[in-house]
Amino acid sequence: MLCASTDGAACSAHGAGHALSAIHSRLASATPSKWRDGVAGVTTIDGWIPIELLETDAAVDHTVWVWNHNLDLVAPGEPVALHSVYTALAVGQARFNVLIAASLG
Repeated sequence: MLCASTDGAACSAHGAGHALSAIHSRLASATPSKWRDGVAGVTTIDGWIPIELLETDAAVDHTVWVWNHNLDLVAPGEPVALHSVYTALAVGQARFNVLIAASLG
């Protein structure tokens, strides 16, 4: 999973795990009930971050793995919100388009 950007330029790819398009951001913002609160874990060597969801039922896995080439900006233990439909990750005011390895259900 490589980014199309070079020399620190902004990412020009809009696939999962790359740049968040304006429409993607608007869709996620328009569906606030689909955000799930969580806490970021330690990033793996290949860039995957476990998100420990705070509100889940017993039938749902509490950890969801996400990837974005910029997620090194997320500190372990940092509160985040993950959108269950539009695969967006909120870290403070910042929003990222993420690739999700496990379904949120």
